[in-house]
Amino acid sequence: MFSPNMNSVPEEAALPGTVLIPMRFVWRHGGNSVFLCGSFTQWSQLVPMLPVENCDNVFQTVYGLLPGYHQYKFYVDGQWRYDESEHHVSGEYGIVNTLHLSTDDMDVDTETFRRVVRVTDGTLTEVVPSILEADLQASRQRISAFLTNHTVYELLPESGKVVALDVDLPVKQAFHILHEQGIPMAPLCDVRKGQFVGVLSAYDFILILRELGNNASNLTEEELETHTISAWKEGKAYLNRQNDCHGRAFPRRFIHAGPNDNLNDVALKILQNEVATVPIIYSSSEDGSFPQLLHLASLTGILKCICRYFRHSTSSLPILQLPICSIPVGTWAPKIGESNRQPLAMLRPSASLRSALNLLVQARVSSIPIVDDNDSLLDIYCRSDITALAKDRAYTHINLDEMTVHQLR
Repeated sequence: MFSPNMNSVPEEAALPGTVLIPMRFVWRHGGNSVFLCGSFTQWSQLVPMLPVENCDNVFQTVYGLLPGYHQYKFYVDGQWRYDESEHHVSGEYGIVNTLHLSTDDMDVDTETFRRVVRVTDGTLTEVVPSILEADLQASRQRISAFLTNHTVYELLPESGKVVALDVDLPVKQAFHILHEQGIPMAPLCDVRKGQFVGVLSAYDFILILRELGNNASNLTEEELETHTISAWKEGKAYLNRQNDCHGRAFPRRFIHAGPNDNLNDVALKILQNEVATVPIIYSSSEDGSFPQLLHLASLTGILKCICRYFRHSTSSLPILQLPICSIPVGTWAPKIGESNRQPLAMLRPSASLRSALNLLVQARVSSIPIVDDNDSLLDIYCRSDITALAKDRAYTHINLDEMTVHQLR
């Protein structure tokens, strides 16, 4: 089925000016190594498929195809397979899956994609499209108007749970709860004051791990058994030199919002205070007593709300029709080895846990790509993954310099 020449660009796609349509292929039937092969690769190339996070037995890949009729199969753990749940026929290579693509029925903006990917002289060429300043301003105004005229109530799910922690809870027990509940952070409640006073997050856990790994640390495992969250927060303020004129630590101002606040104000609170989430708190009394925790608002939730609202009218937001690579946001590298305004923070699998913790703090990012020697993506290590170390409550025995990122996965 395979020829010796494993070309990265299929012969049928090697015509200058050809437009390729991105097609997502999914294998839902398990395996350890899964590849895609088909008529679009001249049956001469295996295209690797990657496992889908949090979806057992599911693999996927995206491949650029010409409009027209295609056949394909999957190569799973050394065996040729086809997906019985998709359309299939008997062909030259046994039973194969088939599909027919037309630019008229694709669920993508083909005109935008036409400006992005073309095949020139047999090689894929990426052309970053531009957007008129007037279209950019129109997009900004429509999004700004949406955020200003819609309240936090639209972020609240129909059902769900929110977890809050008592500030008098021991730190070790608190992080074990975060892991058991599968949440990266939780608001803190001072029961004696009847108020929410802060947030405990994976970032706090990172700082504690670094403190425990410091040879000069005064924090011991025994102290963690009784060391309360409030005591840790005071110690954290002291470490960050957040003290008043008398040398006493003072807490960072608690950032929160109410359900009647508009989405624009909440987004600004997140950005200006450099926090991941803002607790949404409601109190029926004027003095704010007996507060109720309703939700944790984040930029991700606000973005989902925007996408839902403009789902059927994307043409009114020209900026949403552009590929993500053309918008100068986030932390990314346009090309391998090319620096950007915000260089991409990466680590090798052999990197130590200490280097991963330091990079998460210093680069001020929520996750780090784990790449091989060719800078190909292997995994992503997130701040929230750190709380998994609290599973057995044995993180005080971890050597930050000896444990590698690979051993944590």
